[in-house]
Formats: sequence, C-alpha cells, structure tokens
Amino acid sequence: MRYVRLGATGLNVSRICLGMMGYGNPPDPGHPYWESWHLDQDAAEPIVLRAAEAGVTFYDTADMYAQGASERITGALLTKVFPRREDYVLSTKVYYPMGPGPNDRGLSRRHILDSIDASLERLGTDYVDLYQIHRWDNETPIEETMQALHDVVRAGKARYIGASSMYAWQFAKAQHTAQSAGWTRFVSMQNHYNLLYREEEREMIPLCSDQGVGVLPYSPLARGLLTGTRARGGRGSTARSGNDPLADERYAEADFDIVDALHTLAAGHARPAAQIALAWLLSKPNVTAPVLGATKPQHIDDAIAALDITLDEEHTALLETPYRPHPVIGHD
Repeated sequence: MRYVRLGATGLNVSRICLGMMGYGNPPDPGHPYWESWHLDQDAAEPIVLRAAEAGVTFYDTADMYAQGASERITGALLTKVFPRREDYVLSTKVYYPMGPGPNDRGLSRRHILDSIDASLERLGTDYVDLYQIHRWDNETPIEETMQALHDVVRAGKARYIGASSMYAWQFAKAQHTAQSAGWTRFVSMQNHYNLLYREEEREMIPLCSDQGVGVLPYSPLARGLLTGTRARGGRGSTARSGNDPLADERYAEADFDIVDALHTLAAGHARPAAQIALAWLLSKPNVTAPVLGATKPQHIDDAIAALDITLDEEHTALLETPYRPHPVIGHD
C-alpha cells in the first residue's frame, strides 16, 4: 500500500479508500435506501479484513447508506479489525433525509449538528476524521452551513471537512465564504470521476488542484461497467448490475467503445479490466484516493494490484480517445 497526504493537509491516507455504501441491510427491506445487493455485517467482515491486511486505512460511509445501518456496520468492523482508533481514517457524510420531518435533511445548522451526533453514536466513536456534505443545499445559506461545519470541527467531532458532487462555482463560493469568515475550509472533494465520466476535468479538478484540495473519486469503476458486469443493451451479470437505474441514467451506449478499448488493453496486459481502469484513475496527478466499493475480497486485491500498474502514453490514449462528452449529472 502507498500513502499520501489528503490535499494540503498533514493527514496521511491510503491510496485506496474502501467505500462502505454496500454494507448494511436495514431492518425494513421496503426502505427506499435498501438494495438487494447490500451485504450484512458477517458478509462484509472478510472484505474489510482483507482491506486492512492490505494496508487500507481510509474508510468512507454516509448516514443515509442503508439509513444508518452502514455506519453501524462500519463502526463495528473497524473497531474489531484495528487495534486502535488512531490506526484508520474514517469519513462520513450529511445531507440526505434521515427521517420524515422537514428538518431531517439538508445542510441547516440544526440538521448538521443533529446528524454529526447521530453518526458518531452509530459509528461508536468520538470523532470522524473527515465530515463531508453529501450534496449542495439550495435552501440553506452557505454561510449557515459553513459556520455549522466549523463548529463541528471546533467541538472536536470532526478533524477535517469535505464536500461531494457540486458545481465548481458552488465549491468556490463555499471555500470563499469560509476563508472570509475565518472558518474551516473543505480539504477534499468526493466527485463522480472515472474513464466513462470525465466532465470533472473541465472545472472542478483544476479548481481542486489550484486550491490544494484532495480528490476522492466515487464510482471509479462506473458501477461495474468498467469491470465487465454490464454489456451493451443494459444486460447485467450481477445482482446490482441487473437492476441499477443510476447506471442507466449516467452512462450511454457509446460508452461501451471505451469499455471495449479497456478490455483490449487489459487482455494485452493479462490483467482484469478493473485493475487497468483503476490504474488510469490513480495515474491522474490530482487524485488522492478512489473510493472503491467492494463486495468480494477479490475487489480489494484488484485495487491493490492497480497501484503497481504504469500506463504509458500510448495506453492512455487508447483509453481516452473514444471519450464523448456527457451531460453534467449527479450534483442534485
């Protein structure tokens, strides 16, 4: 495993972050945040153990994943796997509805302060290393949000704050608001970025590079399209890929030209396509750590192997040339 600083901070994180979204069936299978492919704690444990053994120290979840069940499993497994709380870096998020009331969502001061306490209780810890806003809140003044996040840091409940999926102008506005008031600024951006969706290269990633902000791409394997679990025409070979409306919304048939190029290159290297796709992402100078979803220990092995793959200019051009612009999606 390799370790890097998170943006311009002094915090070291592993170059692979294990995303915990797929863990934690809630008690009610009819809940809107429940998915049939979620793993319970027993099924998730060998994956987290494999990650820890491989040197992964960075783990990412959110309060809304399985309506809090992901945080509970994350806290229980990390406490079991690591001898000390200081041995791993833990991040979670706030924004999405966590109850039926109008104040049970968003980025108001009330919801942020309520949510951090609820997350810490579910995670079984006194603090998170990184507290992220899951989306931009159009209904709350950014001044209110940034001051509340600053107070969370001052209270010792979060060491750093980060953001996820928004327009570059919104991120710049939030950073300026915090800096002008002397409040805590975001140190990371968790955005949608992979071989099939590169719109973040236009504005957000250059902004992060200029501001010393770490980039933590989510969906680095495009919800399985880059691994071969989905084929042209929307056919899926796994439980998740066979019923994934978000993949249908975010990716187009033309994207399979890139998938075909990826598989050609992977075959030439005698490597799984996932390793080559992750190697491409890891080669980008602004990327700190892809947030990898893993439902099998092999997924961890592929991510670790990708760290040792170097793509030359010819290989990179083969992967990048078929790219076609996409509508900007995922921010709302």
